[in-house]
This record gives sequence, C-alpha cells and structure tokens, in this order.
Amino acid sequence: MLSDTIWLRAVVESALKEDIGTGDITSMLTVPEQAVSRAVISVREDGVIAGMDAAEMAFSVVDPHVRFERIVSDGDRVSRGQALAVVEGRSRSLLAGERIALNFLQRLSGIATKTAYFVSLVEGTKAKVVDTRKTTPGLRALEKYAVRVGGGYNHRFGLYDGVLIKDNHIIAAGGVRNAVTAAKAGAPHTLKVEVEVRTLDELTEALDSGADAVLLDNMDIETMRQAVEITAGRAVLEASGGVNEQTIADIAATGVDLISVGALTHSVKSLDIGLDFEK
Repeated sequence: MLSDTIWLRAVVESALKEDIGTGDITSMLTVPEQAVSRAVISVREDGVIAGMDAAEMAFSVVDPHVRFERIVSDGDRVSRGQALAVVEGRSRSLLAGERIALNFLQRLSGIATKTAYFVSLVEGTKAKVVDTRKTTPGLRALEKYAVRVGGGYNHRFGLYDGVLIKDNHIIAAGGVRNAVTAAKAGAPHTLKVEVEVRTLDELTEALDSGADAVLLDNMDIETMRQAVEITAGRAVLEASGGVNEQTIADIAATGVDLISVGALTHSVKSLDIGLDFEK
C-alpha cells in the first residue's frame, strides 16, 4: 500500500483533469443524472496485481460516494477472468473514473507481473532484480512501488539519493580513479559510491579507489565471471545492459549481487484489465 496518499491524490487528480476536462460529454448526454450502477473490475490474463490504491482513489476523487470493494490486494497473483473489485455508485461517476482507474491498475500490474517473472528466472541465486530511473515522468514513485510489489528491489530513486558515476562523469572527471576519489572525499560517510565500468582494468581501478559498488556495463558472461572473481566480495557488483528473459539466468549465475533491468518500467506491457457494468 502506498503511504503518501496526499501525493497519490495529486497524481490522480492531474490524470483525471487531463481526461475529463470540462466534463464527460457522452455520459452527460446519454446517462440519466440519478442513474446508479454496479460494475466489476476483472483481469483478462494471468498476472500480479498492483495499483489498487490508485484505482480506488480515481473513483473517490470523481465522487466520494462511490463504493469501491476490493476482492484482491496488491501483490496477489490472479488468473484470467478473476474479479479484482466491485464498484457501485452513480453511473456517470463510474464512467468518469473508469479509464484513469484502469490506466493506473493496468500499468502498475504490468510492471509487477514482469518483475515477478524476472525474479522467478534468478531463483536459486543471490542476485536481486532492481529497477532503474527509466520511468514514466511523474509516475516514478508508483512504478518503483510496483517493482517492489512484484518482488524486485529499488535502485536509487533519483539523482539526489545515491552516487552513481557513469561514463560521462568519468570522462568529465578525467578517469575512474579521479571520479571515485572525488566522490569518496566529498560524500557523507552514510552514502555509498557506485561507479560504472566497461573493462576489467577499469574494475580494478575502481576497487583500488575504494568504490563501494561497481556497475558492470554490457559485459559478456565470461568477463562478468572474471569480474566476480577479481572483486572477491570487496564491493557490490551490479550487472547492467543486455538484460532480458533469455540472458538474466546466465547473468545471475556469474555471482553478481544485483541485476538492473530498465525494461521493468520503460517498455512493459500493461496487464489486460477491464470494467464491466452489470445489466
């Protein structure tokens, strides 16, 4: 469950304003103002649910008198045809909130479902599946929440809460050693320093400079295995680049600690979920 309901309400209100604008013209013209309906939200394919708070909030913002009864909770695995919630209230209100409620529910459930699948592929290894900053603008907190629901872990939330020295930083700083040394000298003792490397020589330089974590960027499997041996537990190792359903198990088997997967959020398929009025 999302703890920041004030922030969530602002996000949902923005989405509703974009969709409804000055009013739902079709419903106002065709549906009697006092008409009341009951609708069922159900899933049309197997998956993991996330986003129930946002879906309920969408109807609540439209009309606080709408009743949203949850049948499942975030994190539940569901099967095709399974009912997720029942919504009751004025028909116009249900129609006005329907699309935004489903948009949040479908998107976040898609992320949770894909994350759960990737997590299952590394089962039996020590590797943790983590997300990236490749999220939908304005929805990062929701999408990272969905990753956690699916059994994954969050990488840094933004540029402000973690040091990750990437290739452009290294070029600007004049090398791996310069960048890591400067970061270690300036960062508070509570903040770990991670650096991206592409070769084993850069890895050695990063370790000798005191990096707390090293991101192995687009390394092949054999090079990754060597990197794990060279590191020998002196730093956390994160594998990144070229991670997909076909490669993640082999990457995890090398012994890396983390595997970052941008596809969890940047190219995920929404879960097929619908809302149907009862006749």
